[in-house]
Amino acid sequence: QVHLVQSGGGVVQAGGSLRLSCAASGRTLSGLTTTWFRQTPGKEREFVMAIRRTSPNPYYLESVKDRFTISRDETNMYLQMNNVKPEDTAVYYCAVSGREILQELRFPSSYDYWGQGTQVTVSS
Repeated sequence: QVHLVQSGGGVVQAGGSLRLSCAASGRTLSGLTTTWFRQTPGKEREFVMAIRRTSPNPYYLESVKDRFTISRDETNMYLQMNNVKPEDTAVYYCAVSGREILQELRFPSSYDYWGQGTQVTVSS
């Protein structure tokens, strides 16, 4: 059992930066795929970035390439958001899974545990 608690988020101007954190308890993140999703009203939850359980190389949504960075340690995962855009406005969620097949990672159903979500609003 993993309990994930998110922090960070808020309102930021376009072009600014924001860091989201996700703290795990119950077990360490070692051996788990750690992922960030986001969701806007009326839309499905969207995959943003992941670090797979057996690979340090991030897997990411093309639209955040070169702007967002994902990182992790034994009990925390982070999403550093730079040069944010209004279209990045969403509720962001952290999630973990024992899976690592790339084709599965984009689907919320592949994840076992979720953070509570945090709102990010980018003003233009």
